[in-house]
Amino acid sequence: MQLTDLAPLKRWVALEKDIHQQSGLDVNVFDTKGYRISELKNWANQLCPAIKATDKGQSFICAPAHMNIATLAMRSKQTVIEECDAGMLKLVVPIFADEEFVGAVGACGYLLDDGEVDSFLVNKMTDISESEIEGLAIGIQSISTTKAHALGQYIENQINEIVSAAQHPY
Repeated sequence: MQLTDLAPLKRWVALEKDIHQQSGLDVNVFDTKGYRISELKNWANQLCPAIKATDKGQSFICAPAHMNIATLAMRSKQTVIEECDAGMLKLVVPIFADEEFVGAVGACGYLLDDGEVDSFLVNKMTDISESEIEGLAIGIQSISTTKAHALGQYIENQINEIVSAAQHPY
């Protein structure tokens, strides 16, 4: 089963937009292979697009963070809230239709609680200078663990509505 078997792509894009408007985070719906199903990008900060613009940043920071956390979410069937290697929030909510894993919603880009960007590690993985990283990290918003859990619950509720509507259309 594919995500678009549950709802049309425009419904998943509307979910991405809604969660971004609620939280300010960068939000994407991912298929079972970890690929975004839409081209929508709403960056939560200036550093993330700089990291993703480098092959190493995408390959060694962003993609592994999503895959590792999405795997934890899939196995536990629960929302997982962690930090990526750059030091920022990565929240993943799994999507199940009956017992079948069909994808995940990921949200990222803020600092969790009193966290901070790991400019040394980002520099070593991306070759972006530490001073540039620190400049791009200025103004990255924080989110409390409590608010992150509340957002996870909100996303779970939205997913449940989509899945329920697909399984019980009348």
